[in-house]
Amino acid sequence: MSDNKKEQERDELHRAIWAIADELRGAVDGWDFKNYVLGTMFYRYISENIEEYINQGEIEAGNPDFDYSKMSDADAEEARQGLVEEKGFFILPSELFCNITKKSNSDTEWAKEHLNEVLAHVFDNIENSAKGSESESDFAGLFDDFDVNSNKLGATVAKRNEKLTKLLNGVADMKLGSVKDHNIDAFGDAYEYLMTMYASNAGKSGGEFFTPADVSELLTRLGTVGKTEINKVYDPACGSGSLLLKAEKVLGRDQIRNGFYGQEINITTYNLCRINMFLHDVGFEKFSIACENTLTAPQHWDDEPFELIVSNPPYSIKWEGDSNPLLINDPRFAPAGVLAPKSKADLAFILHSLSWLAPNGTAAIVCFPGIMYRGGAEQKIRKYLIDNNFVDSIIQLPDNLFFGTSIATCVMVLKKNKSENSTLFIDASKECIKVTNNNRLTGENIDKIVSVFSNRENVDYFSRLVENDEIAQQDYNLSVSTYVEQEDTREVIDITELNAKIAGIVEHEEELRKAIDAIIAEIEVPA
Repeated sequence: MSDNKKEQERDELHRAIWAIADELRGAVDGWDFKNYVLGTMFYRYISENIEEYINQGEIEAGNPDFDYSKMSDADAEEARQGLVEEKGFFILPSELFCNITKKSNSDTEWAKEHLNEVLAHVFDNIENSAKGSESESDFAGLFDDFDVNSNKLGATVAKRNEKLTKLLNGVADMKLGSVKDHNIDAFGDAYEYLMTMYASNAGKSGGEFFTPADVSELLTRLGTVGKTEINKVYDPACGSGSLLLKAEKVLGRDQIRNGFYGQEINITTYNLCRINMFLHDVGFEKFSIACENTLTAPQHWDDEPFELIVSNPPYSIKWEGDSNPLLINDPRFAPAGVLAPKSKADLAFILHSLSWLAPNGTAAIVCFPGIMYRGGAEQKIRKYLIDNNFVDSIIQLPDNLFFGTSIATCVMVLKKNKSENSTLFIDASKECIKVTNNNRLTGENIDKIVSVFSNRENVDYFSRLVENDEIAQQDYNLSVSTYVEQEDTREVIDITELNAKIAGIVEHEEELRKAIDAIIAEIEVPA
């Protein structure tokens, strides 16, 4: 398929999504209503996924006309156990998205009175089908945010079901193609478009859950310089999972051998992340997303260290810090000899990531700029990082890149296997274009940053490789502006030339004055 055709399909898909959201949201806040749109897309996806999987198996077995959606539930039950082992879940034919949607349109009285109850039952059955299997944790609670009885959908059951019918029809009409056709990665692309659309309109609440695609690509490319494959990728504050999945687009699915790992404290966002994995066709055995507090209840503790860590953790949130006497002895924080302040957990996320990082790995983490120069415990942690040569690079990003905040953030790149005792500082604060209300990194901007980063170049007014001894002399200040000189864009004035111009103006002014006096003398009339 040509690139133009792909873009046409993508644009058409985006218009369809916008139309559904615009028609259905009504009194429902856009950021809340995304749960219904995404939940319905997910329901369609897993229905078509299992249906196509079964049909393909029957075709290969010599039954070309087999159609799982027309099979009786009783006959289908015989395959339940095997399908759960292979796919991680099971859906009865009568409960497939296509059949529920068809019935809601053909039997309007049934839809008006019972659709919400039926959907709740179907969602429970899908989640329960995974209980007791390896995929149980990946499916548990996935539909919790799809409240079919919410007053946000309507004041009465009939009004709620009217919206649910429209929702089913709208998602059914989306041209998402076959679940095996990844020409435009339609389901995954639709997810990212919805998240971007809602995050841009939801301010801080949306931005907390979503890292823009351009920033995600930059972090992933910084973390994979010189690598064609990695063991796995990890995000300790994974939000909706956009950063994790960018590694697949940059490296390719087969180049991430053991999958995608993350931890998220917010239950709604945790559900979004798991849905995102499925919509990007990542099998249940290839991801492990946990819902816990990363700083005080870290998961994946016993796993093999990660060769790629990418993260955009929450800026300067509160945490237990030294109120919890166990944390100072935690092997993630103990080497620094001090804990991040209770009011600012930023460097706790940095130390956690460093601890989870493989010896040959790279971590690229978005940071609040204050942690680069503040004193106290934060300065002591910076000292630990620099004295042990863990900081590979600090990159100043443009302002207004993220939804919900205009602040100019930084990227800290960590490595454990550096051969030189120096840190690269890059001032990329002007590497962007303005798009509507936000700045964006273009492909050219990202290429420039990554090229200078990988070559560790000194570029006037853009980058400088600084010996760690010099950083120590600057009291471990890691602000890019401390080391990269700003270009003076003011016009250079030549004083000699300026004085000559002034003298010429004065001389010309004198000549004009004499000429004016002569004219006045000629026209004066004697008294």
